[in-house]
Order: sequence, then structure tokens, then C-alpha cells
Amino acid sequence: MRLSRYFLPVLKENPSEAQIASHRLMLRAGMIKQQQAGIYSWLPLGYKVLKRIEQIVHEEQVRAGHIPVLMPTLQPADLWQESGRYDAYGPEMLRITDRHGRDMLYGPTNEEMITDIFRAHVESYKQLPLTLYHIQWKFRDEVRPRFGVMRGREFYMKDGYNFDLTKEDALHAYNRHMVSYLRTYERMGLTAIPMRADSGPIGGDNTHEFLVLAPTGESEVFYDAQVPDLKLGDREVDYDDREAVAEICTEFTTLYARTDETHDEAVFNELPEERRKTARGIEVGQIFYFGTKYSEAMGATVKTPEGNVPVEMGSHGIGVSRLVGALIEANHDDKGIIWPEGVTPFHVGIVNLKQGDAACDSACDALYKALVQKGFDPLYDDRKERAGAKFATMDLIGLPWRITVGPRGVAANLVELTSRRTGESEEMSSEAALARIQEIYAAHL
Repeated sequence: MRLSRYFLPVLKENPSEAQIASHRLMLRAGMIKQQQAGIYSWLPLGYKVLKRIEQIVHEEQVRAGHIPVLMPTLQPADLWQESGRYDAYGPEMLRITDRHGRDMLYGPTNEEMITDIFRAHVESYKQLPLTLYHIQWKFRDEVRPRFGVMRGREFYMKDGYNFDLTKEDALHAYNRHMVSYLRTYERMGLTAIPMRADSGPIGGDNTHEFLVLAPTGESEVFYDAQVPDLKLGDREVDYDDREAVAEICTEFTTLYARTDETHDEAVFNELPEERRKTARGIEVGQIFYFGTKYSEAMGATVKTPEGNVPVEMGSHGIGVSRLVGALIEANHDDKGIIWPEGVTPFHVGIVNLKQGDAACDSACDALYKALVQKGFDPLYDDRKERAGAKFATMDLIGLPWRITVGPRGVAANLVELTSRRTGESEEMSSEAALARIQEIYAAHL
């Protein structure tokens, strides 16, 4: 994309309403525009990041054997009345009446609707196990929406639901989700720690939240200092191997890591003092096992040789839009955003220091075309702006790599490759810069 043809409404001044870094930088970088408290339009740059995150989530869900569907944002109230949650959920649920007087709601989650789909189409235990998921907009009428997309009213979320014959099968689905989430976050360049949590209105006894450590996090967390060092890395995972999946879950959940809601001071104090850590955390996902809570209430049963039995269930969510904010909270400096390679809106920025100079224009055009031919998505700043303004824009929007082309370098067949994260620059040929970009992104394309 050429920046002269792109819609990137950056702001020079910090918006007065933004209280945290991610909100401030998303507004300044032209990623979002507030339409109402807690409700945002996603502008081109923000939308690209949102879709990058969504694609990673999709890929890891499919890798784990989960099947995508798409459910509507509006739901009939009678499903929630059937489960008993319609009145219990509270004022966060936006209740609506249509023109025919039917009670509706803007879905905050989808346990009831997915159970209704299941009971309409699945009859035999031979059709199990089954895990369905979708990525869809949700709405929860927060009393004080704040912090931009971190605590909005409308949000984009992946929610998945497993249906299993036995508790053991359902707990394997729980473990499978935990591992798939760990891989998902690592691909985004995040360390998200699974922590024992409270189930809230979803229900159930088994639940873990995934939290990213950040000073602006809403939750107080307590953890073993060794926990952030745990990584899946590039190990292969056979999601059908129950023992192997369970071992990974044990590896990531044995060390102490809990939110303030489930914190046990006595157990925590058994750790050596130097390993006892407290911090703030941003929740970016949660997994639940709740057994037959919904299947019994809504008649979701399957036929077995012993008769009809209610299915065992769990639900599993990732806050896709919230992750955009969490990534910025974990990756920024005083100049702007620093995107990890896995989620960057553009793979590399090209800055032409002398737009209109025939040699510089030709070198930038050739570099731009070569990157596109190799499958990259570059952003070429071809505006007739001063160099300082171009560098400031690139630093603000946070592309991880920048290639700078100027008259002196062109004369020597050199460009400058700069890392946004470290600030380090190196002069090299255009061909070498292209090869370096290919090497950097080999694991991400």
C-alpha cells in the first residue's frame, strides 16, 4: 500500500479522554474512532490488526480440531429463559423488543444458542466429540466503559463450545483448548499466563483465565516468578494424544498463578520469597468446564446403549478486539506502538527521503514491487513530507521494520534497515534487505 493513497488519520496530540497507552495510541495512530462510549469504528490500520489476530485464532482452532460456525448477534430471549440466565445475567445484557413484541437480546455470549443448535442436529453419542466455535461481535452494557477497546461495550470475541459424552472427554477438550490458546498467544508475541480464576455468570468449577502482565491491567495477580519463562516454542502437539496434551497443561498450571479472586495467601507464602511476584494483568481469554449445566436445562442429550444422557460441555473465549489493546500495552514506547511480527498491519515500511528524485523513486518502486512479489504487505511512504514527519509516522504506527531510501544510499546501492523494537539500523543492499525480511518473517507467513 502507498501511504499517499491510504486512509491513516493520525493525530499529533494525545487525546484528552485516553487514560492508558493502548487507547491513546490507537486513537493517535488512526486505528479507531469512538462512536459512543465503549463503541468504536475500526479504521483501516486497526482493522488490519484485528483481522491478523482473527486469522491466527482461526488457524489454531482448526489445528486443534475445532469447527467454525457463525451465529447471529441478536438472540431470542426464550433460549435464555429456558436456561435460567435471562433474569440472572444482570443489567450488562442489552434487552430488545422487536416490532412483533418478541423479547430479544444482543448476545453477550452463546452457550444457549449453541446448545439449541446441538440439540436440533445431534442425536447419537457416535457423533461426539464435537467442538464448534465462532468469532463474532458481542455486547455487554458496561456501567463504565473505559480504556478504549480494553473495556468496551461492543467487542469482537472468539467463543467455542465443546460437547462430549463423558467428563473425562470434556476435560480433554478443556486441556486441548488450553494448549491451543497458549500457542495462539505465543504466535502473537505475547506471554499469556493461565491462572486459576472465578467462573462468574458462565458457571462451572473448572476455569482458567489467560492474563498478560501489564501495569494497566484490571486484575491483581499473584504468581511464581518462573511462570513467565514457560514456553511452548515450536514443539509439535498431537491434540488427539490425551496424555501429551494433559502433560503440557500440567507443565503450565502447576506453578502458582492466580487472580485476586482465587488467591490463597497460605499456599503463595510456601514459595521462596524471591519467587513470590504480584502484578497487574489484562485478561485476554478464559476457558470453562461446566458439565451438564446447560444440556440438562435445555434437553441436549444423546442416545447411548444405556439410554439418553445429557452431554458434558465447556466454553472457551478469546477477546480478539481486546487483544489489540493488550498487545499495545505490552509493546510500546514513548514514540508509539511496537508491533510483534505475527500481528503487524504491514510487514515493513518503506521511507523515501526525497520523493520526486528519479533515482530514489525508482529504487523505492523496485523494492516495493519485490516485497509484494515475495508475498509481503509493505507500506510505502511516498508522501512529499519532510523526513522527520515520515519517521514519526512510522514510529507511531509501529511497523517492526523500516527500510529507508535516500539519495546518498541510492548512489552507493545501499538502503538502511531499522528495527523498531531496538532502534538499531544497518546499511545494506536492497537485495540483502529483502533477504533479511524474508528470513525474519519465515515463521510468520
